[in-house]
Amino acid sequence: MNDESYSATELGSHWVEHPRHPEHAPSGTPAPDRVEGEVLRFGPGVTAAAVHRAQNTPTAAQIWHGTIPGGTPLPGPVPRRRARRYALAGVVFLAVLAVLAWWLFAPGVAVRSVSVSAPQQEVGCDGTADVVGVVRTDGRRGVLRYRWERSDGTVSAPLTERLARGQREARLRLLWTFHGPGVHRATARLVLVEPTVHRAMATFTYRCG
Repeated sequence: MNDESYSATELGSHWVEHPRHPEHAPSGTPAPDRVEGEVLRFGPGVTAAAVHRAQNTPTAAQIWHGTIPGGTPLPGPVPRRRARRYALAGVVFLAVLAVLAWWLFAPGVAVRSVSVSAPQQEVGCDGTADVVGVVRTDGRRGVLRYRWERSDGTVSAPLTERLARGQREARLRLLWTFHGPGVHRATARLVLVEPTVHRAMATFTYRCG
């Protein structure tokens, strides 16, 4: 084709093949059921493309149940048992956090009880009595300040005991030594000054001669 006036973007009407009108369709060919623009669809039935689209379009039931063909199953609703399990785990986690917060940021040590024990048997000549004071706490870290008072009128200097976190008991000892003959009914008193005031005492006997 040597026509210099030919242009690929300007085609004459004789270059365009229009679809035939239904009344001009070749004999033996099913008559089209409708004309859509430049596309002729011949019936009866549907085209292969329409069948393919219908087969691959998920139904509402498939979408609801998560069973779309060729797709990843959709996550279903969380079972009630699993939801309750997650809720219980969350409650336990919050309770642990509350205990830890109380443990770390609560005020200092609190004293639960104070007691003193002395030797059950008599202390002999030039013997030493081992008197033990027991202070029970709530386990928080803190400082105990105390003193010992003896029945002979002697008072110790202010004493200090430091408690680590988790330590629920402090044992405070007094060693009281005796010399010479005689019999003495002795009393040792523990006076706790801080964090709160508590008193406890115990009695024993010294006998020599």
